[in-house]
Amino acid sequence: MPPHTAQEIVDIVVDLLAEKQGRPSPDVYEELAAQGQDLPVDSVLIMEILARVEHQFQVSIPADAEAGRSLRSVWAFATTVYDTMQAKEQQL
Repeated sequence: MPPHTAQEIVDIVVDLLAEKQGRPSPDVYEELAAQGQDLPVDSVLIMEILARVEHQFQVSIPADAEAGRSLRSVWAFATTVYDTMQAKEQQL
């Protein structure tokens, strides 16, 4: 079942980042939150997460300037994924 909110996508992304780093999710979330409200993230890691999220939810994030900006933080990324999923649902 797909996530219903951007927060659920944030949780999924943090879980994936934690898995990738071999750390508990709450520790990763706390570290990201300490860096800023938008939860900034390393662009290399987010690109790996992007591929996994696109595969998991069967969405394709467009390679445009808006998507590029969204890769700077977990919240912006989650919002882009959520918006893409909503647009896909409306097309069905």
